[in-house]
Amino acid sequence: MNSSIDTILTAETPEGIEISIRPAGFAVRATAFLIDALIRVAVLSVCSSLFSMGQRVGLGLFWISAFVINWLYPVVFEMSAAAATPGKRVLGLYVLMANGLPITPAACLIRNLLRVVDMLPVFYGSAIVSVLLRRDSRRLGDLAAGTVVAYRHQMDLSGRLAEGVPLLPPLPLTMRQQLALTAFAWRVERLTPARADEIAAHAAAIAPYRPTFGQPDSASLTDRLIGIARWLHGDRPPGPRSLNGELRAVPTGPPP
Repeated sequence: MNSSIDTILTAETPEGIEISIRPAGFAVRATAFLIDALIRVAVLSVCSSLFSMGQRVGLGLFWISAFVINWLYPVVFEMSAAAATPGKRVLGLYVLMANGLPITPAACLIRNLLRVVDMLPVFYGSAIVSVLLRRDSRRLGDLAAGTVVAYRHQMDLSGRLAEGVPLLPPLPLTMRQQLALTAFAWRVERLTPARADEIAAHAAAIAPYRPTFGQPDSASLTDRLIGIARWLHGDRPPGPRSLNGELRAVPTGPPP
């Protein structure tokens, strides 16, 4: 996909896992902002009715409540488990750090306190220009706090094994080794190539190089481990068949 029009951002965690982030654009963020604004106006209307009978004391309480609602409303919701205000939650958005990690309290405070800058010159003009011009749709408060507003993706708990050519295990494997290979092949597509190779190096002893029908000569250790995992799950490569029609893999090199 052309990187100039692709809005998917990739962040790498300290564990070497690549996380795909899909930033929310101006239209959806503006809609979420309007929903939150309506909620705040409704709450302020209730507060105004409650404090209207208190004369000067009531007026003071109203202004205190207005300050708290306007400035702490997003902080409280964004620091919750959902990491999103009600408006963002309705539209499937949440706030996270630009490196893919959960938002921190300091970053949450910074991004919301800097709304005073995003409001300039009028009607959030600075924020609108920043969101429209940047590929990651981050306003000035997001840039200062290192945060991004993104779409929340649902995790597929079933998962799947990485694609690869099934490979006959060159050595007998224990049940623990089979489970470890399966777990590796299940999550390898979420790892960076460097991290995947680093983890695969720990299993080099159970996947020595052995030219096999259907397996490329240039197959890396990671590819061989994926191939063994797929074999353990019943996949077989295309190859010669026995007299009874069953598929069998035929080694093309010397035995190990």
